[in-house]
Amino acid sequence: MSSGLALRSEPAPIVACTVSSKVHHFGLLIEDMENELGEAWGDLGFDEAREFIGALDSGTLDFIALAVREEDEADLGRVGEVINVARSKDIAVILIPENLTTAGLRELLRLGADDFVPYPLAEGALRDAIEKVTRKPEPAPAPVLEQAAPAAPPATGQRLDGKSAIFAVQNLAGGTGATTLAVNMAWELANADKKNPPSVCLIDLDLQHGSVATYLDLPHRGIVLELLQDATTMDTDGFKQALVGYQDKSSVFTTPSEIVPLDIIGPDEVNAVIDLASQCFDIVIVDMPRTIVTWTETILTRADMFFATLELDLRSAQNAMRFIKTCRSEGLPSDKVHYVLNRAPGMTDLNGKNRMKKMAESLGVTFSTMLPDGGKPVMQAGDNGETLAESVKKNPLRKEILKLSDGLYKAMITGAQAKG
Repeated sequence: MSSGLALRSEPAPIVACTVSSKVHHFGLLIEDMENELGEAWGDLGFDEAREFIGALDSGTLDFIALAVREEDEADLGRVGEVINVARSKDIAVILIPENLTTAGLRELLRLGADDFVPYPLAEGALRDAIEKVTRKPEPAPAPVLEQAAPAAPPATGQRLDGKSAIFAVQNLAGGTGATTLAVNMAWELANADKKNPPSVCLIDLDLQHGSVATYLDLPHRGIVLELLQDATTMDTDGFKQALVGYQDKSSVFTTPSEIVPLDIIGPDEVNAVIDLASQCFDIVIVDMPRTIVTWTETILTRADMFFATLELDLRSAQNAMRFIKTCRSEGLPSDKVHYVLNRAPGMTDLNGKNRMKKMAESLGVTFSTMLPDGGKPVMQAGDNGETLAESVKKNPLRKEILKLSDGLYKAMITGAQAKG
């Protein structure tokens, strides 16, 4: 490790540096920098970094690791100046935040940090970030944004009450099939009318653990995080650039490639994303995070139907009760919530049916949809990046989702005709 003075006297071997108010507070960062770069790095304070980087030629450093503590948040302007001068010299910025508020983190990301790795650093996290920001772009015959533009057909006008239909899906306990339902419902709706298919957009808002891209074997788009943060000023062309087409049938708005705080966006940004999607597509399906966040109310209010998935067990019952109480106490439109029982008991399972009846009565709800257990083929379809209709067309779970989707599509047609 070199000091700031050493940087000035021995500039040649230095390819990166850390920037912080107290570098020795970030012991794991020091250790990882030494493991990755040996002696080819230095450390600087915020003020000397601004002066030092400003005197460099463009591209002299590969990157800086900007370590920011909670105590530094009172003077984010000084930190932002370091980001600005690094960007002006074509130097990548890896943000290393420790205990920053969401507002502080958002502000620094807006200023142009290329990547961020929360401190304490996970094993291999810094190496991955370095590889990402220093990777040379591969030549392509056409702009990437144009290649990734959605292949879905334009809106057909087959809309619920003359508007874009909005459906949201949220699990009330982990593993209750919410994403499986959202992914396969999007596919079935996109294929509901062979002659005049509706356009469908599937939005994954489970920003930390979303798996829609995995289930469909789609790449994550780097522009997603930027669009989420700037959604209120984004137009439809910018929104379309963040989408990935699936089988020329539907378009997908994936999660960011990195884990980000759920409250990095708020109701305004979520409203803007839904507005953009509604302007472009007949049907918008939102896969929600399992956590209730400040903008859950936004989606619940905007949705035509809000599907809450649960299973026939105690954890689901307890979580459902909490969800119902929250809706009542906050005055949310609980009439839009449709409860979906995953792995529902079969026709001959009288004991299971009795338990299902008691659970519904204790919660004071009706299970509008009951999805059977599709078995291992469901998991295998997700691992292979295929929908159930493509991989196991006759699976009982696929048949039930098809039945649900057909009902939704008929409601759209009826609503559009009544509006006309």
